[in-house]
Amino acid sequence: MGSYILRRLLLMIPTLWAIITINFFIVQIAPGGPVDQMVAQLAGRGQSAAMQRISGAGSSEVATQSTTSSKGGPGTQSSYRGARGLDPEVVKEIQKRFGFDKPLLVRYGEMLSRYIRFDFGDSLFQGRSVIGLIAERLPVSVSIGLWSTLILYLVSIPLGIRKAIRHGSRFDVWTSTAVIVGNTIPTFLFAILLIILFAGGSYLKIFPLRGLTSDNFASLSLVGKVGDYFWHIVLPIIAEVIGGFATLTMLTKNSFLDEINKQYVMTARAKGLTEKRILRKHIFRNAMLLVIAGFPAAFISMFFTGSVLIEVIFSLNGLGLLGFEATMQRDYPVMFATLYMFTLLGLLLGLLSDLTYTLVDPRIDFNTRQT
Repeated sequence: MGSYILRRLLLMIPTLWAIITINFFIVQIAPGGPVDQMVAQLAGRGQSAAMQRISGAGSSEVATQSTTSSKGGPGTQSSYRGARGLDPEVVKEIQKRFGFDKPLLVRYGEMLSRYIRFDFGDSLFQGRSVIGLIAERLPVSVSIGLWSTLILYLVSIPLGIRKAIRHGSRFDVWTSTAVIVGNTIPTFLFAILLIILFAGGSYLKIFPLRGLTSDNFASLSLVGKVGDYFWHIVLPIIAEVIGGFATLTMLTKNSFLDEINKQYVMTARAKGLTEKRILRKHIFRNAMLLVIAGFPAAFISMFFTGSVLIEVIFSLNGLGLLGFEATMQRDYPVMFATLYMFTLLGLLLGLLSDLTYTLVDPRIDFNTRQT
């Protein structure tokens, strides 16, 4: 097992490199880079006001992680939209401040050298360390992602097993209808509905509308802090998980139903084993392998993908919202750092998923596999 873990860890290095490299060069053709955005602000605000912002936006040394969306290359005023009428020296200063005065391959090499050391530099527009921004937003996303995934698995797996055992019954039909209807409701629409009904929209005002904690959180007792925290996350978590029950529930049901109909189950029954023992000792171990295989994707989806809308609607400053804002602003250091962290977490969760196989079924031995 140790050699398998080592091989998987080593394979993460070229995987991370490939993903970061592909995204680095893809953004070369994306319009509206940071220089374009600053040039547009200069044209709209006046050069003197915008230059004061440039001087405080961060150093060019940090911004070397960024990429340029210009087609004409740095140093030419005409390669940026909206640059007409601006002093060429102003445009050059913007390029230098953001690190776009260096050749593309130089910026790429410097970015890789920094990422090896987990040095993501500073945000181009927020003037803060990227690591500091991620550390500040991470607890929010972790809270929503972990609780959502935990509730999803605690409900979907027992429900799926029960549906497999009672396949074709009224219970199976009604629960299938319920989870499918929940799956068809868009997350943002359900979140808005919850706000209208329970957060002071038009009816009840039971739960808070925004934030992860109250303003007086620091002055509360330990019990009060725990209660305040859960009071704030009730609606976001309900909105997050409502559409995820169908996939995992049906996956669990079909997996167990497939195992129930296999020959070894019939043989166990012929030997006189009880249904509970057959389910616990034989079917569960084999059927759960497929469910476990989907855990990394489910967690990543809950943790990052699905959290963007939830964080926006409930005003939660998490990683999903941070990545979305960075993409809209073309804040490349933040974009690449969040991508790097998301990819690394996904790879580690994939390894954890494989290791969990051995806990469910000790017969699995990854040392015999060729990676």
